[in-house]
Amino acid sequence: MEINLTSKYAAEELKAKQTLMMVMDPELGINVLDLGLIYALDFSKANKLIVEMTLTTPACPMAETILLGVERSLKNTFSDKEINIQLIWDPEWNIDRMTPEGRDELNKK
Repeated sequence: MEINLTSKYAAEELKAKQTLMMVMDPELGINVLDLGLIYALDFSKANKLIVEMTLTTPACPMAETILLGVERSLKNTFSDKEINIQLIWDPEWNIDRMTPEGRDELNKK
């Protein structure tokens, strides 16, 4: 997920990305950003952060844990905002969505 540094929300997006790097997939031990699970962060609505994200599979056994981790982490960082997570299945997640760091981490396992 790229940050447009000319966006008026660039600082918030960077802060959110730093926060999300601490949220790990409990099975893989890789953070949700490096896994490519976060599609978009929308700060344009007053007092609301909309997160578009996916999971590695619709049948992910750790879905509730991951979603709760994303919500809690962002709420701790942005306590003044309502966190709205939208689970997206199109496009489907695949390994190409991972960052090079995420792929390196996966190859170590």
